Amino acid sequence: MTQSSSQTWSQRFESALHPAIAQFNASIFFDIELIEYDITGSQAHAQMLAHTGIISVEEGEQLVKGLEQVRQEYRQGQFTPGVDAEDVHFAVERRLTELVGDVGKKLHTARSRNDQVGTDTRLYLRSQIEQIRGQLRQFQTVMIDLADQHVETLIPGYTHLQRAQPLSLAHHLLAYVAMTQRDWERLGDVYRRVNISPLGSGALAGTTFPIDRHYTAKLLGFDDVYSNSLDGVSDRDFAIEFLAAASVIMVHLSRLSEEIILWASEEFGFVTLKDNCSTGSSIMPQKKNPDVPELVRGKTGRVFGHLQALLTLMKGLPLAYNKDLQEDKEALFDAVKTVQGCLEAMTILMAEGLEFRTARLNSAVAEDFSNATDVADYLATKGVPFREAYNLVGKVVKTSLAAGKLLKDLTLEEWQALHPAFEQDIYGAIAPQQVVSARNSYGGTGFEQVRQALQQARQRLGDV
Repeated sequence: MTQSSSQTWSQRFESALHPAIAQFNASIFFDIELIEYDITGSQAHAQMLAHTGIISVEEGEQLVKGLEQVRQEYRQGQFTPGVDAEDVHFAVERRLTELVGDVGKKLHTARSRNDQVGTDTRLYLRSQIEQIRGQLRQFQTVMIDLADQHVETLIPGYTHLQRAQPLSLAHHLLAYVAMTQRDWERLGDVYRRVNISPLGSGALAGTTFPIDRHYTAKLLGFDDVYSNSLDGVSDRDFAIEFLAAASVIMVHLSRLSEEIILWASEEFGFVTLKDNCSTGSSIMPQKKNPDVPELVRGKTGRVFGHLQALLTLMKGLPLAYNKDLQEDKEALFDAVKTVQGCLEAMTILMAEGLEFRTARLNSAVAEDFSNATDVADYLATKGVPFREAYNLVGKVVKTSLAAGKLLKDLTLEEWQALHPAFEQDIYGAIAPQQVVSARNSYGGTGFEQVRQALQQARQRLGDV
């Protein structure tokens, strides 16, 4: 390697990097992901240089046009920089200079790679947040449509993974709509702090040139600019916040994945996986494996790791920029791709990859004591103090278990032997459909409440 082809810095250095160190130092292999954002940011910078008179209008136009040519060459596969470029920023600038001549060397006036990479990363993440929020809306739409089909389908509800109370299946599915609504809102909050421009902060102290930072911010669609140049080049809070929000999204997808894995097992049998979203075993021909939810559950830890890695990276860095910050990109890029891939896969799975076994679900809620609380509520409506009713129902369950019966199988004489307040209407009160329907408090699983929740969910999505 010659010095001119391998170094972006000054003639302060007498020799080029050792080839192994050049390879170790280079980020072009992964920060090429930023090339379109780098070009967009550089075009705005060139326009600002011309706008403020730092370069001529003609030179600014040459730079913008040349940068657009670099963009098109990259899109067409004609521009593929390698390790000698070191990073995407130098790669673009070098190719620009090859295209437009010495005027290309003016592009970096009043700018450092420190504020440049910060700008590129924010432009990239801003775009990815918009895409992920769109994917969250698609996922919610699928879940709402699925819930709409199952308002009166019942499913056992669990606490401690023990049968607790029966639920409307729609109510269960809408819980994930509520979770992902918070995710959507959370990313909107993160977006506001991503959408601040560090461009013009320079290496760390600003610049002597009469730049207009608000002009470039406006061109690039930023809401504001960093008011402190040190903070502008060294801040990665926005990336940490994004990874935290991404981790919460993955928590929600992983919880749903775990439930689907359980529901698809022979022990539960609540869903049937379709062939388009499951795989088989290499030696057990009878098996159908829930690969999609298992992979989502596994990839969740990957995103958690990226969050922890960036927190660890940042905790000991003095101001301002340090080369350590090169390590933020692979974590960020991979987390974005992982979340996007998992959202896409889970949306497909829920839309067309599984089928709820409604007969099995409806029978499941009739095979347990999850209506015991309703017996206590029944007695309370008859004037029995709830705590007394609660203790009495415990005795009822104990008696029923000893007799090998469910509550619905007890005769009226057996009920009245336990307490004279029991009447014929006890059977209607503990029927699964009635148990669910009766929970009509706001936000509850009662069918009326669920239908209202569905309508509200669609309104949030702008469907009605």
